[in-house]
Amino acid sequence: MSDQDIRLQSLKVWLDEQLPALFATQNWGAVPPATLTAASSDASFRRYFRWEGGARTFIVMDAPPPQENCKPFVDIAHLLEKSGINVPKIYAEDLTQGFLLLNDLGRQTYLDVIDADNADGLFAEAIEALLAFQQLPMDAPLPSYDEALLRRELELFPEWYVKHHLGVEMDEAQLADWQQVSQLLINSALAQPKVLVHRDYMPRNLMISEPNPGVLDFQDAVYGPVTYDVTCLFKDAFLSWPQERVSDWLRTYWDQARTLGIPVQEDFAAFERASDLMGVQRHLKVIGIFARICHRDGKPRYLADVPRFFAYIEAVLSKRPELAQLGQLLTSLQQPVETAV
Repeated sequence: MSDQDIRLQSLKVWLDEQLPALFATQNWGAVPPATLTAASSDASFRRYFRWEGGARTFIVMDAPPPQENCKPFVDIAHLLEKSGINVPKIYAEDLTQGFLLLNDLGRQTYLDVIDADNADGLFAEAIEALLAFQQLPMDAPLPSYDEALLRRELELFPEWYVKHHLGVEMDEAQLADWQQVSQLLINSALAQPKVLVHRDYMPRNLMISEPNPGVLDFQDAVYGPVTYDVTCLFKDAFLSWPQERVSDWLRTYWDQARTLGIPVQEDFAAFERASDLMGVQRHLKVIGIFARICHRDGKPRYLADVPRFFAYIEAVLSKRPELAQLGQLLTSLQQPVETAV
């Protein structure tokens, strides 16, 4: 029996222990016959199952230690719940085994349903939730998006994409260029005003729910650059938008943030530049992560979206001359020239 099958059996035993007490506490009657089916998996080691019995459904998270730690998810869920953000309610938890029993926020993500016609409405609600997120006081014991973390993320690109995927060892000149570009991106991020940062605020992690959206995958939250999450939202890993629409949505967010007193840059041009550079830092990181997931974890499907990130980077390079060195470096590494469809 595989490790995953053993964990699934343990998960079922745990549910059989938890559900009778939960149903009794909530006055829901007897626990009905139910099914447990795969709901989703992601680029980590976590798995999600949907429990369905009678008129009730739950989501069950399986986050195997030591690869995963449920405690940040639990702590941040309680923090966000206080702000009125629609996050999963935790009905039961076993941090030692890595099991959580959650309410079900729905079956459709933004990624499943968003298109050119409904994007304005869906993103308006996503912006509203993000603004609530960013208004929370920065008094929880969360890490800071500091220079060390920003640099560790950037180093995923040369380590996993350049070295492992392209099979290239950078020479001294390329390494020098890389260090200068990295420092420019890090300095830009550190110069930004700080707020609570989700770190993966994108359509795949937003559920069509009531109230809309339901917000998932927030366990890696930190305090960091104000442009980070809104840039993630519109420059997504799995779908692309025309630059004109992205700029309009960024301005909508910026206008509302200023009205609410969120510490965005006073000038929209400065805000947009900070967003562009923040995006490049994230795109390089994600390219490295997708290469790592392929070569270390044996999940090659994420590499199909790497050209999208290079397209995002190329769009920024065309209007930010301060990043010319990065353009030259990517060319010298014979970076693929395909663009995302």
